[in-house]
Amino acid sequence: MADVQHIRILTWKVKNWNQWRIENPDVKTDLTGANLSRIDLSGYNFSRTDLRWADLSECNLSGADLRWADLSESVLKWADLSECNLSGANLSDADLSESNLSGAVLNGADLSKADLSESNLSGADLSESNLSEAILNGADLNEADLSDANLRDAHLVGAYINKVDLAGADLSGANLSEADLSEADLSRTLLIETNLTQANISNCRIFGISAWKLKVHNLNQSSLLITDWDESEITVDNIEVAQFVYLLLHNEKIRDVISTIGQKAVLILGRFALPERKAILEAMRNKLREKGYLPIVFDFEKSAERDFTETIQVLAGMCLFVIADITNPKSSPLELQATVPNYMIPFAPIIQGDEKPFAMFVDLQHKYQWMMKVRTYQDEADLIANFEKGIINPALKRHNKLLILKNKDLEILTMEDDDEDEDE
Repeated sequence: MADVQHIRILTWKVKNWNQWRIENPDVKTDLTGANLSRIDLSGYNFSRTDLRWADLSECNLSGADLRWADLSESVLKWADLSECNLSGANLSDADLSESNLSGAVLNGADLSKADLSESNLSGADLSESNLSEAILNGADLNEADLSDANLRDAHLVGAYINKVDLAGADLSGANLSEADLSEADLSRTLLIETNLTQANISNCRIFGISAWKLKVHNLNQSSLLITDWDESEITVDNIEVAQFVYLLLHNEKIRDVISTIGQKAVLILGRFALPERKAILEAMRNKLREKGYLPIVFDFEKSAERDFTETIQVLAGMCLFVIADITNPKSSPLELQATVPNYMIPFAPIIQGDEKPFAMFVDLQHKYQWMMKVRTYQDEADLIANFEKGIINPALKRHNKLLILKNKDLEILTMEDDDEDEDE
């Protein structure tokens, strides 16, 4: 409980209280659990004061000195804390809902699990503060400084965060749905599994951002500035591709990879779970590496049914050609039928021994000229001995033909012109 003498001294005028604090620097003021609601305590020196569990609701603490004070689990609902100094204060689990903290100094403060819903934090200094699991729903954080703040798992639904400095902040797991972060500085922030559903991050600076597994449904993400302060301004409209675009512009190695991957990557499709099939896969891999290619493997046996098509399409779109090992009756037509029609990339089908392709395979070969003829092989030795002649060379030849076809000009005829192709 609060020290009775300290409560009595508190009734003095502010200048008397502050003078007493100066004259008694070694006395630790104890106001734990005190009922101080609706009292005018503006300008009071409460630095390092124990105010745990105190009721300060509707209290006027504007301009007060609360540096390093312990206000954990205190009630500050509707309190006026504008322009007060709460640097290093402990406000964990405190109720600050609908309070006025505009212009307050809270750098390094502990606000973990505090309720700051609907509070006014505009212009406040919250740099390096701990706001993990804090509730900031509907809070006004316009022009606040949240640089290097810990906002892990914080709730900021519908918060106003316009022109906020969030540089270096940790927003992992935070819920920012419907929040307005337009023109905020998000440079070097950590966004892992952050919920940005229906939020607004337009015109934000996102240089150095680390964004993974975001929820971005209906996110307004236009004109995101991806460069640093001393660089020419470059904007993109997608937070999830921003890192890649920046690397592409500033990393020569990345640019080289992008420009050459289509000349070197070869996708290998098939089922390779069985030991004998694994040996075939490794043999193809090694042969491709020996010839200077980059083998990429997609094993149907290990694929998730719901996303294998999208994965293959992304991989195939980067590759020079595809080797499809259709050995094994489990190689269903669905897998290739979902992939082949979408890309003009040579597909080189191979099959072992006397096995026959699935019944509908012939349709793919007839419909798409990038589906090559099926090559059979007896065993690993036979496959590798004839790998260059039977797979690589024909695939490259088909690739060159497809390039000519892709670059062929559009042909337009009048109704009277003869068309030799249609006569054939």
